[in-house]
Amino acid sequence: MPRPDAGTTTFEAHRPRLLRFAYRMLGSMAEAEDAVQDAWLRWSRVAQAEVREPAAFLTRTVTHLCLDAMKSARARRETYVGSWLPEPILDDHEEEEMRPDELTLTLMLALERLSPLERAAFLLHDVFGVPLDEVATTLDRQPASVRQLAVRARQHLREARPRYPVPREEGDRIARAFYAASHSGDLAALRVLLAENVTLQADGGGKVLAFRNPILGLAKVLRLFQGLARKGRPSVLVQPQWIDGLPGYVSLERGIVQTTALAIEEGRITAIYITRNPDKLARVMTAIET
Repeated sequence: MPRPDAGTTTFEAHRPRLLRFAYRMLGSMAEAEDAVQDAWLRWSRVAQAEVREPAAFLTRTVTHLCLDAMKSARARRETYVGSWLPEPILDDHEEEEMRPDELTLTLMLALERLSPLERAAFLLHDVFGVPLDEVATTLDRQPASVRQLAVRARQHLREARPRYPVPREEGDRIARAFYAASHSGDLAALRVLLAENVTLQADGGGKVLAFRNPILGLAKVLRLFQGLARKGRPSVLVQPQWIDGLPGYVSLERGIVQTTALAIEEGRITAIYITRNPDKLARVMTAIET
């Protein structure tokens, strides 16, 4: 078995970080993997010995690939059927605290409201800790311009940032209680679990049945789950799971795999994110089968 060369070793050392960044830029792990693979091809064609800072070179390369990909991605989302949610990524660690470069699903959705450059500046500087001057070089902008991009991004995202991270034990308890109450139609239990301003979004992508429009407010969400319970929908809880930094679970609903992630503030569920689009669940299905 031949030993990897120095260039391959260098790239593979940076690959996990590049992949995390690309996923947060694009909201799709498949597209993130494509961007990182394209970066590898470009890296393999340069005179690597002349690259003084491989990390900066690779970050710059992936950033530009993501910015290019976002143009077509945004065009596709304009014709997307129903609500669009990022591809759910199951947390594979048990740490109580998230890594500094981890974002919750709620914050990733808020990133969608930013311009591509604002998103890149915020992720690079505020999330991945890249120095401002290096971000400016990466984005081909002056430092003052990049500073303004980051400031605008923070202003847009202020409300989406979780004020009080949910302890894992509490998140697991609330997720289990929500699954039981929502599938049994226990309105009294749901009233205790849900915030008055709770919202529900479901992503079926036009491939499977899902609520096309967000459900807003406690009264409407309660009526929704009451109606579903009356229909006696077959359901199996596959496993509790944290999804993009939020407590939730994977379940089988009428034979269709779906993920449910819950945003929680002060002990109440403020948002319910349901992903049913099979195109976004391949990795989830692989994970639960292993």
